[in-house]
Amino acid sequence: MKYLYAYITKICNSMRKISLFVLFCFLCEIHIFACTNFLVGKYASVDGSTMITYSADSYALFGELYHWPAKKYSQGEKLKVYEWDSGKYLGEIAQASQTYNVVGNMNEYQVTIGETTFGGREELADPDGIIDYGSLIYIALQRAKTAREAIKIMTDLVAEYGYYSGGESFSIGDPNEIWVLEMIGKGKGNKGAVWVAVRIPDDCISAHANQSRIHQFPLKDPQNCIYAKDVISFAREKGYYTGKDEDFSFSKAYNPLDFGGQRFCEARVWSFFNKCNKDMAKFVTYAQGKTQEPMPLYIKPDKKLSLADIQGMMRDHYEGTELDWTNDIGAGPFKSPYRWAPLTWKVDSVEYCNERPIATQQSGFVFTSQMRSWLPNSIGGVLWFGTDDAAQTVFTPMYCSVSEVPECYREGNGDLYTFSWTSSFWIQNWVSNMVYNKYDYMHPDLKKVQDELEGKFLSEQSNTEKEALDLYKKSPEQAVQFLTKYSEKQAQYAFERWKKLGEFLVIKYMDGVVRKEKDGEFIRNEHGKPSSPQRVGYPKDFYERVVKETGDKYKVLY
Repeated sequence: MKYLYAYITKICNSMRKISLFVLFCFLCEIHIFACTNFLVGKYASVDGSTMITYSADSYALFGELYHWPAKKYSQGEKLKVYEWDSGKYLGEIAQASQTYNVVGNMNEYQVTIGETTFGGREELADPDGIIDYGSLIYIALQRAKTAREAIKIMTDLVAEYGYYSGGESFSIGDPNEIWVLEMIGKGKGNKGAVWVAVRIPDDCISAHANQSRIHQFPLKDPQNCIYAKDVISFAREKGYYTGKDEDFSFSKAYNPLDFGGQRFCEARVWSFFNKCNKDMAKFVTYAQGKTQEPMPLYIKPDKKLSLADIQGMMRDHYEGTELDWTNDIGAGPFKSPYRWAPLTWKVDSVEYCNERPIATQQSGFVFTSQMRSWLPNSIGGVLWFGTDDAAQTVFTPMYCSVSEVPECYREGNGDLYTFSWTSSFWIQNWVSNMVYNKYDYMHPDLKKVQDELEGKFLSEQSNTEKEALDLYKKSPEQAVQFLTKYSEKQAQYAFERWKKLGEFLVIKYMDGVVRKEKDGEFIRNEHGKPSSPQRVGYPKDFYERVVKETGDKYKVLY
């Protein structure tokens, strides 16, 4: 039962016994994500944009692009709240008089919010709360013009209506600031939450991945840190902390570290930091769960990061590090950087684990938000969006002002039990599940198309935004219409190209052979018929392993 608690309550970040509350959550089909967020300050990026990434990782999540248009409401109107994960009705709250346009996890003012669940102490969950973490995100996006305003809205909402979910780390950003907000409830019968929010310095980067990361924080610096007035006193009351206020660690009090929190969660943060700052290599033993000294909440990168850099880092599987697992027998003959669930397994009563890298097969959707202060909001905010695994998808530009969602991303176009040939989620997964099984042969073909599409989108961005800006000067509405059409066109173009990729891969690799092609065109013989395929078999090192294990069993006898 301890593994059920690990996977459902703490994202494989705890091995304690399952509680009655967690069992309640399981029966209610609460699906907690195992997600990853990166945050980049404006002076840490190449172009001065702030950036937030999000991999929404859950086997129960269908990838689609949510949309709430801006709207005015009458006084006294109510908003019904449904839990994001399960769809369970939680209650109703007062509706705002004015809401803003929201596309995915970004609104028309370029405010972006992502999250990762850390679960934390199970006794602090409140089954009577009305606001769950997912609703908290999307309600705040509909109401906030800045990151600071979003933090106030979120913390006020849980204070007034109660917090239904477990512990969460939120990434909250606008074109000028990026923040990490960590929050956990106060238990049944004690409405509200304890929380702390820390602003990431403009020249720094941060990350979180299902383990609380805020330790000590400044108590008298409201420009850079804000917190619940009882965040420390409540911990004392519950017996979680007995030291001085200035030594208080939110993470240690509310989400005590264990092996899962390091190896399955903090390791992803380490991998991102390690790519950006040479001094972070020393924390590899922490990522492996061998040492306990925690990493800092944020670091200064060795060089400024581009949008493409960040998207590339979202595709990481620990390649080239001590956690790289692409060259052992578990990777199979085709050096797959994936392993199938569960995360832990036993041989002869000894427990072992899989790695849990940044890019993972169970992603429902992923994005990198690009927020830019020097452009009008409708043009400055871009949600580079993709469905499925970050390593296997295409980041496609969706401007924060768009008034319609492309058909391939539309809510209701398929679901986890309904395949749709017009759904990006299903086409991406169709292709990915081919590639997973013959990775080192097939992934280069996928990457070629991935690079082609993302290169196209990036190369067009400047001229597209120049045209949008010219229209904006005449009429902001015309600029929004133009960007809506542009975003839809790019999404559908990428969708159709990916569908063609799937057809190409089926033909090229069908039945374990490799059919000859050049520049994407299959080669025919001199008579116009398909040429003979290459019977490539398995890599040499795999055959050597077979012989080592089986001896002369398969030896050819003459």
